[in-house]
Amino acid sequence: MLTSETQDKKQPSLECPADLVMVDENRVRVVAFFVLTFAVFYIINGNPLTIGLLLVDFLLRTFNLNAYSPLALISGAVVKQLGLKIKPVDRAPKRFAAFMGVAFLSLILIVALAQFVLLSKAIAVILLIFASLESFAGFCAGCYVYTFLKRFK
Repeated sequence: MLTSETQDKKQPSLECPADLVMVDENRVRVVAFFVLTFAVFYIINGNPLTIGLLLVDFLLRTFNLNAYSPLALISGAVVKQLGLKIKPVDRAPKRFAAFMGVAFLSLILIVALAQFVLLSKAIAVILLIFASLESFAGFCAGCYVYTFLKRFK
């Protein structure tokens, strides 16, 4: 029988990047909802422009240019309209997740432009799943990926 002490030793601890700069988790989750919406739109219409626009927005957010990111700006307005209180969370895991989003979106765009539409939509479904987890459950897969990748350093 496992004691709680033994269970704690068996569960790997997550290592998340940290920069001690805080962002509003509610705003991040609304951005994720819009990403989810774009992914669904792409899966339905197959237009690579949808992915291109999303990629540009991800690049802006990855490089801390949120003031120019349409999704960040719209999400800020939505959070304000809904009267949601600021829920501070460290920015670094969210930036890392945005970087992973850039990688996924780049892959989707390249595959779509190479006319492998079904494969690009399958990869978009993966993006959709991660965006859904962030938006609806507040689950950021970035910490898990970061912890996994850090083991190789």
